[in-house]
Amino acid sequence: MFIKYIKELSLKKILKSTLKNVKTAVLNSQVSSVGVLIDETYFNQKNDLINELINSGLKRDNIKILVYKDKIKKNEAFSFPVFSRKDLNWKGDFSSNHAIDFVNTEFDLLISYYDLEKTPLLLMTHRSKALFKAGFSTIDKRLNHLLINTNVENYKVFVHELFRYLKILNKI
Repeated sequence: MFIKYIKELSLKKILKSTLKNVKTAVLNSQVSSVGVLIDETYFNQKNDLINELINSGLKRDNIKILVYKDKIKKNEAFSFPVFSRKDLNWKGDFSSNHAIDFVNTEFDLLISYYDLEKTPLLLMTHRSKALFKAGFSTIDKRLNHLLINTNVENYKVFVHELFRYLKILNKI
């Protein structure tokens, strides 16, 4: 327990120091590839969220999902790639192949679908090579380019607002 606490403090310190050097990326083209980072702890309607994104005009093949779980049980089957706190080392590097692939993929849009600040999720969002990042307004303002003020349970409102602003910004 004490070691987990020290590791968490170390990861927060790494995140805090790297957030000082945030570079703003500019998306000049239309959104075609989308990454969705979901915290399964408070949101279990992943398929409904994906269907809402598809109904809004995205293609299913262009959406890549990564799910965060606090604890992964042995012999548990998943429908989407999953990572947890155990997939982070003391330096803040990911060890899971799913997490490494997700971070290194250059998405046009990253949707950070979580509203509680958890260090692994914040690190994943920060290190993502996405050109444009959207998330909830309760998360650190330096991580996302577009902040939407709603609850995680209101996925329809989130998607509606996201696409409304993407249309205003001529990204769709």
